[in-house]
Amino acid sequence: MTTKAMEEIQKNNSEYSASNIQVLEGLEAVRKRPAMYIGDISKKGLHHLVYETVDNSIDEALAGYCSAIEVTINEDNSITVQDNGRGIPVDMHEKEHKSALEVVMTVLHAGGKFDKGSYKVSGGLHGVGVSCVNALSKKMVSQVFRDGKIYRQEYSCGKPVTGVEIVGETELRGTRQQFWPDDEIFTTTTYEYDILANRMRELAYLNAGISILLSDKRPDEEGNTREERFYSEGGLRDFVQYIDSSRSHLFNDVIYLNTEKQGVPIEIAVMYNTAYTENLHSYVNNINTIEGGTHLQGFRTALTRTLKAYAETQCVKELEKLAKNHVEISGEDFREGLTAVISIKVAEPQFEGQTKTKLGNSEVAGAVQQAVSEALSYYLEEHPQEAKLIVDKVILAATARVAARKARESVQRKSPMGGGGLPGKLADCSDKDAANCELFIVEGDSAGGSAKQGRSRQFQAILPIRGKIFNVERVMWHKAFEHEEVNNIIQALGVRFGLGEDSKEANYEKLRYYKTIIMTDADVDGSHIDTLLMTLFYRYMPELIQNGHLFIATPPLYRCRVGKTEEYCYTEADRLRFMEKYNNGKEEGMFTQRYKGLGEMNPGQLWETTMNPETRLLKQVTIEDAARADYVFSMLMGEDVGPRREFIEQNATFANIDA
Repeated sequence: MTTKAMEEIQKNNSEYSASNIQVLEGLEAVRKRPAMYIGDISKKGLHHLVYETVDNSIDEALAGYCSAIEVTINEDNSITVQDNGRGIPVDMHEKEHKSALEVVMTVLHAGGKFDKGSYKVSGGLHGVGVSCVNALSKKMVSQVFRDGKIYRQEYSCGKPVTGVEIVGETELRGTRQQFWPDDEIFTTTTYEYDILANRMRELAYLNAGISILLSDKRPDEEGNTREERFYSEGGLRDFVQYIDSSRSHLFNDVIYLNTEKQGVPIEIAVMYNTAYTENLHSYVNNINTIEGGTHLQGFRTALTRTLKAYAETQCVKELEKLAKNHVEISGEDFREGLTAVISIKVAEPQFEGQTKTKLGNSEVAGAVQQAVSEALSYYLEEHPQEAKLIVDKVILAATARVAARKARESVQRKSPMGGGGLPGKLADCSDKDAANCELFIVEGDSAGGSAKQGRSRQFQAILPIRGKIFNVERVMWHKAFEHEEVNNIIQALGVRFGLGEDSKEANYEKLRYYKTIIMTDADVDGSHIDTLLMTLFYRYMPELIQNGHLFIATPPLYRCRVGKTEEYCYTEADRLRFMEKYNNGKEEGMFTQRYKGLGEMNPGQLWETTMNPETRLLKQVTIEDAARADYVFSMLMGEDVGPRREFIEQNATFANIDA
């Protein structure tokens, strides 16, 4: 942040008081339609409450007033968030005739974010953050440490239970929020440490110099609690190295810029690796814009133009050789093997929708483009060896792309919608409306046969695959298209590639099934196939995951019977519950059938347990944290053995493998 900007902030925030708090409307709607405000009422929405509360503290940090944040999961599953910022104003609000703290906590669309002088940049510009958290908590306690005093107010379901009271004196400053999510609204109120840890890690990378302490006071089976401090001095430099840590680097340098153009603070970190995918992670005011937007557009344009201009002046012979082979370099070639994190701060961001996943500010594209062009040009001139490595990789990517196009065209010669281009193994369904249809990708011909017999032919299609498909994380793009099983999946789905400017971009206009369900054996091999298939979808067809089209079937592990009472048990815990309920907790006298594979079930059993929409258990594949997902996929499925071995050693105790 520039000195001038800091001076402006100091000036504007010297009088941060009740007069800065503006009110737009009341709170009742949040409890009636919570999903409108926090996404959903399941695990995702539950954790979103924490993010909204922490965002307030981060906004204080962005304004230059906060350096430390503590997030605690308490034993009773309540959450405490404390910062060392200025503390929410507690003086009387002129319009509402009550304390500004009460206004902020109990009125929707009330906060300092609407007053341009209070915060230069902020994530929660809709002003629904902490009041939403309050509305969806059965109890919430706010404490403000300000002017040497401790102010306290308690709420229930968004309504004040007490007034704003002075309960002590302190030398601390900041705000402490504790809330208990309402179990009448949320389907679960149990917080997961790892989910919160991923977001806190991300925030620490995005905001260099801010300390975030995450503590879990709930003891595990051995009585241990967890605590982790997230802090990054290098910011995005550290972030891109973390994401790329399990890949082989083209060179070890991080191409980094931190500047301000046209009033927009821009921070970008770039690394090149030897892999074949493009991994771009973009943020606006710490919000992950998974659908990209104008800042990503500006970055891509600048990268292509700058690298192309460099290649045309410094690598003339190489380009002439390409031209002779009828290969022309395109924008996507420059991004192959690229990992980049883009973080910008915008005073008045225009997001597409409340979900804030795509930035719409047109002026940002030009600012980012200018910044990247300048920084990248300078880097290429100062680092000719690294520049040559990038250009060589680009030429290899262009050559492979032409080979991929030829392979792809041979696959897609016939229209999937016409039926003639469908794989021979596919047992299609009779309904042609994709919204009603589901495709089961089944491991092996044996299970495929049972599935074909047991399914509903009206809306369920079956595609058996033989063995384990290619690990697409380790192969060049065109090699994947030469693999029969990968081809069969792409053909069956009706997904097309290369219809737009980017040959690697998937087109879903002719998608034939709105549900793709991976159905494999409940063993180690089945889990491996699940992972290989998820890697294929994540790297080649990510929108299927983002739009909620990918699922994993859950076949039962056991069929248990005591007398005439019989149940399918999907987990070991289910089996123990059955034994306790119907056989006094004894193994003796209870019949237990362990299903090693889907092929052991007859068609009727497979339908009843795993395929019938009325009774089956489906796990939806989602991407909560794109950067973390990128890291995990590259670590588990990539070439580098070291990080994978370390991960296995740390998590091996959780594995439950049949002897």
